[in-house]
Amino acid sequence: MEEHAAAAMLDGIAGAGEEARDLTIRGLATYQPYDGILAFKMALAGFMRQIMHESVSFDPSQMVVTSGATPAMEILSFCIADPGNAFLVPSPYYPGWDRDIKWRTGVELIPVPCRSTDNFNISITALEIAYKQAKKRGVRVRGVLISNPSNPTGGIVPRETLHDLLEFAAEKNIHFISDEIFAGSTYGSDKFVSVAEVVNELEDFDKGRVHIIYGLSKDLSLAGFRVGVIYSYNESIVTAAAKIARFSSVSTPTQRLLVSMLSDQRFISEYLKVNRERLQKMYHLFVSALKQVGVECFKSSGGFYCWADMSKYIRSYSEKGERKLWDRLLEEAKVNVTPGSSCHCIEPGWFRCCFTALSEEDIPVLVERLRRVTDSHKSNS
Repeated sequence: MEEHAAAAMLDGIAGAGEEARDLTIRGLATYQPYDGILAFKMALAGFMRQIMHESVSFDPSQMVVTSGATPAMEILSFCIADPGNAFLVPSPYYPGWDRDIKWRTGVELIPVPCRSTDNFNISITALEIAYKQAKKRGVRVRGVLISNPSNPTGGIVPRETLHDLLEFAAEKNIHFISDEIFAGSTYGSDKFVSVAEVVNELEDFDKGRVHIIYGLSKDLSLAGFRVGVIYSYNESIVTAAAKIARFSSVSTPTQRLLVSMLSDQRFISEYLKVNRERLQKMYHLFVSALKQVGVECFKSSGGFYCWADMSKYIRSYSEKGERKLWDRLLEEAKVNVTPGSSCHCIEPGWFRCCFTALSEEDIPVLVERLRRVTDSHKSNS
């Protein structure tokens, strides 16, 4: 990644290539469209198609580029819902959404519990119950929000479930938002399917209710570049989001640099291949390490996280018991994980563990530190 970026910049400075003039001071320092320059949107559309295994195409005119996926999610929420409205969100879900969506938009997030006995799969019945309960409270539900692959569980939403979710959204006349920021970071046996692919399979379906959030912080590990995108089939949403993007635009030099990188299909293909291999290797090493201390993990297929069941190490089967274990993991073992209750998981004892933050050399250290907690629990039982 570093070598490719350096080569692209040097080419521009030396005046090489067709896009050399775009890397001059005139091409970099003048005002550009706030919602993203066309060349970047075209490169991003091609990259997203490559991420999705060429199964679906993306139209650059339906994109709004933002300074990260967090602003993308907030801007889309502003466009879809009013303060006091709500999104139904299958839980456990990414804890950052409570901040990213709720703080400034005033939109409520209603957790819809998914259970381990159902492999944390989304239930249309549960969504129906949550929708009716919200209606009784006088809360207007404006959409269903999911992450696919799931953060925190790492599960991938099956094609059939996506069909059901879209039909549910159509029946209720609400929006459907799919956060697919880990689409290219898959490593398991389950195949990732984008809602963009599924929506094309439905006849007489109003695509205007479907929106995708994406970004480069995960699949390309370019968090510092601050690049996110709203992809919407709704022209009015795209127009409104493009105006709000004035407050969340990506710098022109960043976009110009990425045009070269994202357009290099050979480089991207090799990068994704190597990245997936590394993810798979570290995931299996991490899961094996947890097994050594008696901790089982949910079968993940995508993302950076292991969803670990530590319920047998909590002294009281409750959120309070989970929080106490979390505190011991942090203070005694010096292991930082996310408690499931922060993800609105209704089953105490699940924890989100980021395995991509470790190297292979860290695995024995992890095992030794975890044993400080697990062994002491056994001795006190």
